[in-house]
Amino acid sequence: MSAVLKTRDRIIQDSLALFNAQGERAVTTNHIAAHLGISPGNLYYHFRNKQAIIAELFDQYEAQVDSFLRRPSGRPLTVDDKTFYLEALLAAMWHYRFLHRDLEHLLDSDVQLAQRYRLFSQRCLERAQDIYQGFVEAGILLMSPAQIEALTLNSWIIMTSWVRFLCTARGDASDLSQAMLRRGIYQVLALEGGYIAAPARAAVEALYARLHVPLEQVLGPKSQG
Repeated sequence: MSAVLKTRDRIIQDSLALFNAQGERAVTTNHIAAHLGISPGNLYYHFRNKQAIIAELFDQYEAQVDSFLRRPSGRPLTVDDKTFYLEALLAAMWHYRFLHRDLEHLLDSDVQLAQRYRLFSQRCLERAQDIYQGFVEAGILLMSPAQIEALTLNSWIIMTSWVRFLCTARGDASDLSQAMLRRGIYQVLALEGGYIAAPARAAVEALYARLHVPLEQVLGPKSQG
């Protein structure tokens, strides 16, 4: 049994690495099997197709996001919590970046995954609104319910499209770095600039400085026209 689990875990880990490095569409089950040094039949013993591997990776991604995207109970939120949420989002985006890069294709290819992703999106938006409401109640942000709703939606759009933006803006997905994704987190934080309460501004501006990545580092050198 341990050998079976070990092989299954290796398939998951190596598939994730290949998907992240090359993009999901460029990687087949034969590529994965060859990379692992196992036969395609051995791979199919554990996963009936590539969609099953992707579904397992989405399980992991969903569980990771669910584990931190919630308001703590029994205490008010702090600027340190804002740092925690942003860093946790960055880690999840980086570790499963192929999901963001190839999202539309993945959802078009798997009806069940598309349904699961819709439910996941709804849950994330609801929890993010609750978290923003917590920052308002803590006196860190000054926002109305309508502003919270709009900020939540705009943040989600940036988070879920940032990797694809990088791929199209740079014209090359092979050299994506964690710093480039960090700029996406910075963009989310920048949306809050007009809503920060005066007592929290110094701490939030320190967080701005910590997350900022120069745009030329994100987009690469300008082409000569």
